[in-house]
Amino acid sequence: MLFLVAALLLLGVALGSVAHAPISVSLVAAAVIGVWLVVFTIRERHGRRHS
Repeated sequence: MLFLVAALLLLGVALGSVAHAPISVSLVAAAVIGVWLVVFTIRERHGRRHS
């Protein structure tokens, strides 16, 4: 339950900061996070196949 409260608090902080940022900054940040997640996924799948 405490984890859920902490996750919701962090989500609220993240959405609050995005609401005040210009749309271009939000889109660039979203693209960077998306690329990072794709790279992380590829590295994880590659690592598990060769282990």
